[in-house]
Amino acid sequence: MSAVQDDRPWTADAGDGTYRNPVLNADWSDPDVVRVGEDFYLTASSFGRVPGLPLLHSRDLVNWSIVGHALDRLEPAADFAVPRHDRGVWAPSLRHHAGRFWIFWGDPDHGIQQVSAENIRGPWTVPHLLKAGKGLIDACPLWDEGTGEAYLVHAWAKSRSGIKNRLTGHRMSADGRELLDEGKTLIDADTIPGWFTLEGPKLYRHNGEFWILAPAGGVGTGWQGAFRSHDFFGPYEERVVLAQGRTGVNGPHQGGWVRTAAGEDWFLHFQQRGAYGRVAHLQPMRWDAEDGGWPVIGDAGEPVAVHPKPVAPPQPAEAPASSDGFPGGRYGRQWQWTANPRPGWTVEHGGDGLRLSCVRTAHAHDLRALPNVLVQRLPADTFTAEVDVSLDSEEPGAKAGLAVLGDAFSWIGLERSAGGDGGVRLVHRYAETVAVHERDAEHSRPAPDGRARLRIEVGPGARCRFHADTGDGAGFRPSGQVFAATPWRWVGALLGLFATAPTGTGPAGTACFTGFRTTA
Repeated sequence: MSAVQDDRPWTADAGDGTYRNPVLNADWSDPDVVRVGEDFYLTASSFGRVPGLPLLHSRDLVNWSIVGHALDRLEPAADFAVPRHDRGVWAPSLRHHAGRFWIFWGDPDHGIQQVSAENIRGPWTVPHLLKAGKGLIDACPLWDEGTGEAYLVHAWAKSRSGIKNRLTGHRMSADGRELLDEGKTLIDADTIPGWFTLEGPKLYRHNGEFWILAPAGGVGTGWQGAFRSHDFFGPYEERVVLAQGRTGVNGPHQGGWVRTAAGEDWFLHFQQRGAYGRVAHLQPMRWDAEDGGWPVIGDAGEPVAVHPKPVAPPQPAEAPASSDGFPGGRYGRQWQWTANPRPGWTVEHGGDGLRLSCVRTAHAHDLRALPNVLVQRLPADTFTAEVDVSLDSEEPGAKAGLAVLGDAFSWIGLERSAGGDGGVRLVHRYAETVAVHERDAEHSRPAPDGRARLRIEVGPGARCRFHADTGDGAGFRPSGQVFAATPWRWVGALLGLFATAPTGTGPAGTACFTGFRTTA
C-alpha cells in the first residue's frame, strides 16, 4: 500500500445505490470484461507501454482497482526498445475457460497473440503468436461449451493491410494455439448500407446463436452493432443497439457484455474524449424477447448518465490508484514505461521514494522519443498532480522532472547548469507537434538545494498550468503559459516522470521522486 493515499472524489459510485458514467474516467481504451464467480475482471489496450495488458478487479462493475498486468514485455522485444506510442497491444479480449484466464489481442504490425494464466495475478504465459501478419487487430476467441468447438474472430487495420470494414473468422484448436482453417469473411460491412469502419468484435453464444458485438462508424462518432447467426460462418443479420442519440456521449461503442451472478446483463464500452483518451461507461442491457431477442443497451439504445448499480456484494467506493508514495523505492501498478524497460533505470534503496537513473541519451530534448519515461493516465477531468524531486547529479545537462506527455508535451523540473556556477536550476520546457521550444530564459530560476516541489493543475479541456516551489520561502509560483494537453492518434495524454543526462560514459547520477499525489 502506498504511503501517499489517493484522494478519490472522482469515483463513479454516488453512494446512494446509483452510479454515474463514466465508471472509469481515464484512458482505459477498448475495455473487455469477464466474470468469474462474484468477481469481475477488466483489461484494456495498452499500446506501446510496458508492462502491458492492465488488469482491473471489481465486485460491482462500478468500483475498480488495478491488480496487475499480463504482459511484462512487448514482443518482438527489439521493436519495442524505443517508444511505439500508437502501436503494440490493440483491443484485447479477456475470457475465462477451462480454469484459466485468456487474453487475445492484435498487434497491427505483427499479428494476433495470446497469453493465459490460472490466476489473474499471474504468472502469465509468454506471448504466443497465433496468426502472423499485418493489419490483424481486435481478436476475440470463443469456446463453445456445448460442442467443445473453439473459434476466433478478428478485424483489419487498413493502414497495414489495405482491408477494413470486415470481420474474419476461424475455427481454432481448443488450446488456443493453432487456427484450423484459412479463415472466412463473416461480415463484410461494405455490403451494409451506411456501415463503415467495422472493427472491435466480441464473440459470444446466446440462446443457441452466435453473437458478435462490434462497433462501426469511427472512434469518435460511431455506434455499437450486434450481429447474430445460427452458424458461426454466417450469414449474419445486424442491428444498431447503442448510439449517441440525444445524449452528449459521442461514439458510445466497443466493449464487452457481462452477466452478473444475479443474472443481470451489462455492457461496458468506451467514449473518446480528446486528451483524456477513451473513458469507460457502464450500460444496463437486456434481451428483448418481444423484439426478436435482440439486445437493448442503455436507455432504449442511448447511453445512461446515472443508473442504479448492479445487484452485487457491497464494495467501498474506489477508483484505480494514481497517487504513489513509492514505498520501499518501488512504483505502483498505475505506472508504465514508454518502451520495454532496461536494467538500471531504477535504483534500489531501502527507503521510500523512487530513484531514477539519469539515463544518458542524445534525445533528452524530446520526451516523446525517450523509452525511460515512467507514465500513467490522466486520472480525472480536473485535478492537481504534485511530486517532490531532488537531482543528485553533478553531470552538466542532467535533468529530471514532471511532464504532461502526448503528441505535444510540457515539463517542469530541475537541470544541472552546463556553465556559470554549475548549480541546479528550475526549468520549464514544452514542445509542439513539430519543434521543441526551450523557454529557459523566461521560465528558469535557481534551485539552490537541488530540489523542488512540482505541481501541475489540470483544468477543463486538459489545460495545464505548471507551478513549482524551490524552497525559497515564496511557495508555489506559476511557470509559463497554459499548456493544452494533446493525445496521440489513439492514446490519451499521460503524466510522466523522467531523468536524463547528455551522452557520455559512466554513471550520470540519479533523481529521487517522493510524495506523488493527485487531488481534485
